Amino acid sequence: MKSKASIKGHPLHPILVAFPIALLIGTLVFDILYITKGNTNYWQTGTYLETGGFITALIAAVPGFIDYLSVVPPQSSGKKRATQHALINIAMMVVFAIALFLRDPLHTTTIISLESIGVILIFISGWLGGTLVYRNQIGVDLRYANAGKWNEVYFDNETGSIEVAAADELKTDQMKLIHVADKRIVLGKTDTGYVAFDDRCTHRGGSLAGGVMICGTVQCPWHGSQFNCKTGEVKSGPANEKIKTYQVSEKNNKIFLLLS
Repeated sequence: MKSKASIKGHPLHPILVAFPIALLIGTLVFDILYITKGNTNYWQTGTYLETGGFITALIAAVPGFIDYLSVVPPQSSGKKRATQHALINIAMMVVFAIALFLRDPLHTTTIISLESIGVILIFISGWLGGTLVYRNQIGVDLRYANAGKWNEVYFDNETGSIEVAAADELKTDQMKLIHVADKRIVLGKTDTGYVAFDDRCTHRGGSLAGGVMICGTVQCPWHGSQFNCKTGEVKSGPANEKIKTYQVSEKNNKIFLLLS
């Protein structure tokens, strides 16, 4: 799903994390050089790198937290992975903060031990972050033929009928994500008319709005499960449970979604 913290479609979090990764790993490298060479310039450089790494990590965390709240599908394997990613990053920050607080040549052994733990946490967090992008496609603006631009709207209604689109708003095979209170519902247009269904894939909770809809079939972007857009029935696994569908009606060139 497209990142909410982005510039012209480019997510900010993956851009910004390069700075704390380089600076904090560099801190450990220069502190080790200080021990092996005995040159205080290495220690001073490590101090600057650690300070800069801590500050840039805090900056990088802001767009990451925004995407965690708004982009990662709830009740999904991706959400669990994103939570682990966030907690490990917090632990890493605490470790480097302690090392920075204790920073004194008299405590080199303790400081380097803490920084080593912090670097290990960086690699673990980076592995999870890469999985979120390349497997769960978090922050990825997916495109397919005639998909149109990413589109989503928000409503407070929990029941009843709500106007969700103009009759000519979507073209065939285009989708629109609708947030209704705590529900996420996909509105799509097939060659026979409008359909609506839950945004959550029943396999691992992937966002169907971030997938592909062709010929009345929607495919999850995570593992390729396919569902009939009208009935919700599974057309291809690994999912084995149907998705919930909703009634859609058209009146006065407006599309209405009926919530049960």
